[in-house]
Amino acid sequence: MKATTAAVTNLIAAARAAPDAPIAFADCFTFTTTIGTIYTWTNFDLPIPYNGYAFLADGPLIQGLKYKASAGLEVDKQQMTIAARTTDVINGAPFLIALRDGAFDGAEVQRDRVFLTLPGFAGSDAIGSFVIGESAIGAFGVLAVVGGVTLFKGKISTVDAVGRTQATVTVASDLVILDYDMPRNLFSPTCVHTLYDSGCGVIRGTYAATGTAGAGSTSSTVLSGVALVQHAQGSLVFTSGANANLRATVKSVAVGVGFNLMYPLPFAPSPGDAFTVYAGCDHTQATCQGRFNNLANFRGFPYVPPPELAY
Repeated sequence: MKATTAAVTNLIAAARAAPDAPIAFADCFTFTTTIGTIYTWTNFDLPIPYNGYAFLADGPLIQGLKYKASAGLEVDKQQMTIAARTTDVINGAPFLIALRDGAFDGAEVQRDRVFLTLPGFAGSDAIGSFVIGESAIGAFGVLAVVGGVTLFKGKISTVDAVGRTQATVTVASDLVILDYDMPRNLFSPTCVHTLYDSGCGVIRGTYAATGTAGAGSTSSTVLSGVALVQHAQGSLVFTSGANANLRATVKSVAVGVGFNLMYPLPFAPSPGDAFTVYAGCDHTQATCQGRFNNLANFRGFPYVPPPELAY
């Protein structure tokens, strides 16, 4: 059973009393990237204010993510089609290019169905009098949101295809975590936590530094004076330029000079492109204590003997 508001329940109950009366609704899609940036779009002809956000009507057109109910713990994987224009940009990069380059990898996606009515009407009269069109909107005023219900929520698992005008993406429900390998914890000399996760407990923002790409930066090397030893094996996220929202792993660091990346960027950074870089961790006990002072949460077993000596 899906939770919703009393206003939506009353609207649907009124519609059941008048079977031929249409119900006005809009599908609203919320994208939350792994760095916390939120994008909201709707397939309706007008912007929709809902749940504290303004769902834009002039962004990418999205289809998919049907409501599904079943018994058991089956992981629901569905495809979503996104059509975008070159004018639909994500921090300076066209949407489809940003999607292809990983800006939305692992992003949370939520589809809400929002029910609408016109101000000044209520119950079955609102439903029967509703006409979708510019003349009706101009005559009666701005659309009013009655309420909504969440139809699907999950994470982007794969980008299946990216063309010139549209892309196909697979979204898996939150139950996909049940596919993780078990057991969760293994006995190893290094820590099994992922840096900055709930088990690690280190706050990512505490070990963040901002900077800009210097002249001479390439797709594999980002020159910047903010480079420190602690950034090795960390991550670098661009906040502007052609690589905006793209996260790259720092392979090694030349202190005070720049960062060498694990994999090359899609575009060479331009001078002045802004980024945020986070400290990395080699998951050893010494780094956990010396760099983060977090030994209490260290989940490694450095004193376990190697297999050839364990007898």
